[in-house]
Amino acid sequence: MSIGTRTYARGYAGSGGLPVGIRWLLIANVVAFLFHSFIYDLTRWFGLSPSAVVTRLFVWQLVTYLFVHYDLSHIFWNMLALWMFGRDLETTWGTRIFLRFYMFCGIGAGICVVLGNYLAHIFAGAPMPPTVGASGAIYGLLMASALLWPDRQLLLYFVIPIKMKYFVMIIGAFAFYSSFNSNSPVSNVAHLGGMLVAYLLLKQMPGVLRGSATAGASAYTRRGPGPIEQARQAYHSWKLQRAKRRFQVYLKKQGVTQGPPEDGLNHKDDHDRWVN
Repeated sequence: MSIGTRTYARGYAGSGGLPVGIRWLLIANVVAFLFHSFIYDLTRWFGLSPSAVVTRLFVWQLVTYLFVHYDLSHIFWNMLALWMFGRDLETTWGTRIFLRFYMFCGIGAGICVVLGNYLAHIFAGAPMPPTVGASGAIYGLLMASALLWPDRQLLLYFVIPIKMKYFVMIIGAFAFYSSFNSNSPVSNVAHLGGMLVAYLLLKQMPGVLRGSATAGASAYTRRGPGPIEQARQAYHSWKLQRAKRRFQVYLKKQGVTQGPPEDGLNHKDDHDRWVN
């Protein structure tokens, strides 16, 4: 479930240090891995089991599976990719937006796993094994890096220079091709799901995609809000209109009507005045 098991990409130009969001993600993953390895197998309760999520409502598994890893190689490559590709994103966006994006990608990838496994089980009788690992969220970070810095160079296998956009195209195509192999131990659906969720999120967040609030505002003005933002605006407008109508009905019941502009209200008598 790690890009490192198939391709190795050396970290590209970025700021040094360890941002706080990535630091806590690393700590949480390492602690969970040590607990899983030496104390208790977390897969049953915290790995992503599609049947458990649907039939037993173990919805927390859509989050917890991101912190469970099978072995040392699994967690090493995922955490290495998190550090390499996530630090510039957190530095650019800030910790809060970065962590939200990471979790949305991971949860979205988990939902894709549940849906994909059920469809494969219905039409092909494929098994539904539990899924663990942060790769869904990691592939979301890769997609974000390709959208923000498409021409940034990285070294594949420490040797082959390749632009970020081409690297993500290659691993995406590989994941898509591998998804048709029912015997693959890698959850390629999670990889593709993480990339898809990242792409959709960033297309709805022009400010984040551009890397700054100022650029995002200009892009928003130029392109207009996306469908999710339009739906949110329509909902808030409807709530405002409903509250306004209720307030008008309340005023009528109290015998208060709109009056001249000097006091804003026309009262039936002095007893109907509001006293402050």
